[in-house]
Amino acid sequence: MARHHVHVAPDSGRVDSLQQAALAGGAELVDASSAEVLIWADPARAGELADYLETMDKVTWVALPYAGIEPYLPTIRSRRDLLWTCARDVYSRPVAEHAVALATSGLRNIVGYARQDRWTAPAGTMLTDGRITIFGGGGISRALISLLQGWNCDITVVRRSAEPLAGAARVMPPSKAVEAVRGADAVVLALPLTEHTRHIIDKTVLRAMEPHAWIVNVARGGVIDTDDLVEALVEGSIGGAALDVTDPEPLPDGHQLWDLSNVVITPHVGNTPEMGIPLLAAFIEENVRSWIDDNEVEGVVDPESGY
Repeated sequence: MARHHVHVAPDSGRVDSLQQAALAGGAELVDASSAEVLIWADPARAGELADYLETMDKVTWVALPYAGIEPYLPTIRSRRDLLWTCARDVYSRPVAEHAVALATSGLRNIVGYARQDRWTAPAGTMLTDGRITIFGGGGISRALISLLQGWNCDITVVRRSAEPLAGAARVMPPSKAVEAVRGADAVVLALPLTEHTRHIIDKTVLRAMEPHAWIVNVARGGVIDTDDLVEALVEGSIGGAALDVTDPEPLPDGHQLWDLSNVVITPHVGNTPEMGIPLLAAFIEENVRSWIDDNEVEGVVDPESGY
C-alpha cells in the first residue's frame, strides 16, 4: 500500500499551502487515480466531491477542510468504505476569540454606541463575574472557557456527555436547555449542526432567557429557529443577538435581522482564510505524518452522529 500517495484537490486558494503541508508530512503528491489519500481543498465545492471520488480507485482516506461537515454528510454516508476526517478543533481558538468579541460588543453596548452620531447616555453590563451558558462541549467551548477563566465567569455547559468539563461549574444535558439559560448573561452556541441540534434554540428557550441577556452564535445558523429569534428580538424579551452565522446564510438583503438595533452580524468570519489556512496546514502536516507512520489520524468523523 502506497500510504504516502496524496492528492490535493480541487484548485483553490488553499491548494499550495495544503500540498506543502502534505509534503512536509512525508507525502508524495500524485494524480487522483494513484492516490490513497484525498485532501479536499475547497469547502465551497462540497457538491463535487462524490463525483470526484469516482475517479479515485485507490483512495482510503478523505481529509475535509472544515470542522462542520453538514454539506458532506450525504457523500460520507454513501461512502462508509472510506475513512473520513474533518478539521475538528483546528479553528477553536480564533472562533472562541470571536465569540468573546461578539459577547462583549453586545453586553457593553459597543455596537449601539458605534451606530450613534452623538454623545449618548451610558449603558451596558460586564462579562466579568457574569453567568455564561455554552451549548457544545468541543474544542471551541474548551477554548472559550480558557479565555473566560481570567474573568471569573460562572459557566454552564450544555452537551450530550454528562462528564465534567474543566472550567465549567456544571454540565447539563440538552433536555435541560431551558433551565440552563435561566439567569445567564450570555448564551454562546458552539455546537455542531445535526438532526438533533437543529433549532435547539427555539421560542421556548428564548423565552427562558433574561431580558438583558445576549445570545451569541458561532456554530451554525440552523441551531437557532430564526423566526423565533426575530420575534424575541422585536419583543425585547432578550437583550440582543450577536451572530457570526445565520439561517439562511448568507443572510439576504432586506432580511429583518439587518434592521434590528439589538443585533450584531458578522459574515461568518470567526475563522478567516488568513487565520485558518496556516492552522489547517499544520493540522494536515501532522495528520499525514501520523497516517504514514502509525496509521492513525485526528478528527475522525462519525457518519451517524454527523460530526
